[in-house]
Amino acid sequence: MSARPWDRASRLTATPDDRLRPEIVALPAGRPTVDELFSFMRDAELRFATLRMRIEERSATTDGERLVVIETLIRHPRDARVTTSEPGLGTKDTYEIWISDGSVVRTYSATHRLGTARPVRRGVVGLGDPDLPGSATVYRPLTPLPTESLPEAFVHPAGLCQNVLMTGDCRVSGTDLVAGREALVLECDHPRGAEVWADRPDRRLRVWVDRETGVVTRLVETIGGEVTRDATVVLLEPDAALPPSAFDFELPAGTATIF
Repeated sequence: MSARPWDRASRLTATPDDRLRPEIVALPAGRPTVDELFSFMRDAELRFATLRMRIEERSATTDGERLVVIETLIRHPRDARVTTSEPGLGTKDTYEIWISDGSVVRTYSATHRLGTARPVRRGVVGLGDPDLPGSATVYRPLTPLPTESLPEAFVHPAGLCQNVLMTGDCRVSGTDLVAGREALVLECDHPRGAEVWADRPDRRLRVWVDRETGVVTRLVETIGGEVTRDATVVLLEPDAALPPSAFDFELPAGTATIF
């Protein structure tokens, strides 16, 4: 259990030539403290040059279980592609693409045949001031991903650690295997919820953290003992060999474009 709030989401370590490097290169054998694990997780994306990841998210809805598959490709710095689909809908045109080169973000919805192309949103000026308390700063990603998405939370878990997990009672409970890789299991009781309905004393999160990279490989949320969300990485390939065309994309003919 952590003795004090962890507020170092933005405290990255830089070399004399301003290249970012992980504060903790590799976790030692045994079970780390919560603070050590959070600092290790914060620097997850600094431990690979490319990444291929597939997440399967199952959530409880009024219509039953919903399955969403999220494919993520990353090539540092700047290049990222996220493809989201729902296999259960039974049609091929139920996917969305988000792709960025660090300057422009393009999106395409096959369902609506709608595309967008917009500059990357600029961050709030001044948040890098070293005199600000850690809790008032945010993580600056090496390669941005869609905000408030599972790939963002899994690959850039600093915000998840500082703004969600640290608001509850955390402990590292053991180890497990996810996608054939060793993971540390962190349990969090009653983390603060963004929605009122989820801010309950019987809300619980369990997070699996890849021991090699620090990427989150599974997140399970329960409320009142019932699983409401289960997002699991079924494929994780750090330093994957990506084809040169991995981040190429042309909008299909007939797509309506919004700028």
